[in-house]
Amino acid sequence: MTDTAPERRALADRLEKAGVLTTPQWRAAVEAVPRELFLNPGVFLPEDGGRWRPVTAVGADPAEWVQIAYSDQSLTTQLDGHLTADQVSDLVAGSPTSSSTTPFTVVDMIESLDVENGHEVLEIGTGTGYSSALMCHRLGEDNVTTVEVDPEVAARADSALEAVGFETWTVTGDGLLGHPRRAPYDRVIATCAVRRIPYTWIRQTKPGGIVLATVGGSWHYGTGLAKVTVGEDGTAEGRITGRSSFMQARSQAALPVSGDLSARTAYADSERQTQVPPALLEEWMPAFLAQLAAPGAQFVRAATLDGAQLLYVFDPERESFAQFTAAGDAWTVHQGGPVALWDDIERALTAWQDAGSPDISSVRLHITDRSHTYWIDDNPSLIWQHNLA
Repeated sequence: MTDTAPERRALADRLEKAGVLTTPQWRAAVEAVPRELFLNPGVFLPEDGGRWRPVTAVGADPAEWVQIAYSDQSLTTQLDGHLTADQVSDLVAGSPTSSSTTPFTVVDMIESLDVENGHEVLEIGTGTGYSSALMCHRLGEDNVTTVEVDPEVAARADSALEAVGFETWTVTGDGLLGHPRRAPYDRVIATCAVRRIPYTWIRQTKPGGIVLATVGGSWHYGTGLAKVTVGEDGTAEGRITGRSSFMQARSQAALPVSGDLSARTAYADSERQTQVPPALLEEWMPAFLAQLAAPGAQFVRAATLDGAQLLYVFDPERESFAQFTAAGDAWTVHQGGPVALWDDIERALTAWQDAGSPDISSVRLHITDRSHTYWIDDNPSLIWQHNLA
């Protein structure tokens, strides 16, 4: 087996230089935990045309495998909910469903937990188990509970954790429910994106404890890392600390809009020119705001047979849509269904621009057992309340 201690030290140096690794205890964890053991049986590397190249731990050149393991990138470990790299030998198509997140993101998040010795942590989304191992090294394996919805992924993570000497509380089941056996926890961290933080996580956290999760998960971008502190009254409050990107929790993942888009948008109730271009939704903060203004909406790009660009916003649950067509620099929106989606989104974008286009870290968040409320400063036009069903 290749000794990767030099690569681990080099990774720690890069993380420290980037400002995400700031404490000696977490540096010791990064230097101690071999990331390559958490990538078995292999990974999928992206290739042109949206396909993936499988690379296995046993089949790759040892030097290449180490280089891959300690690269500063997320590594896909499963496609379509079942396919692993050892099951194929050629390029393959598929959608990533499990991965080893880039160490920069992992370490930045666990540093943000502000853990102390003796804290008990609940992790939602074991994945490969790499972040679980880092937390076990820092806090002790008895203080870490990790939940994974996919039994096969959980089994591989357990094997990797055992290989580095950890036997932690690994639970297979619904990641939204957590695991009450060890509750209440001092810290809860989610390594998946959710549309909203489940109140069950708040309920399983001690007063004064912290919940850290990526919210806004209906889209693959435009998401933010929420850090909230639980109060004595069972509510939680905090803010979005910055951009964050994770795979969606499977039980909250939205089905992609498919089929004949022209048929879906054939009967519009209104037509007008937009006040702001819909292409703005391809930027991170506007996309985040759009999900606050229209929580069930999805942004879809398409093209006509002659190559003309088409943009859509769909809300399948409310059976509403907005279709955009371009004419030079101007855009026309056609809206249909019981909700005027673009009106709500455009109102939020205009208010945000009028406020000076503040960054995502300006967003605050309050959670109760009945609702999530987001706001920016004290601007009455920049407040959104999402009632829980």
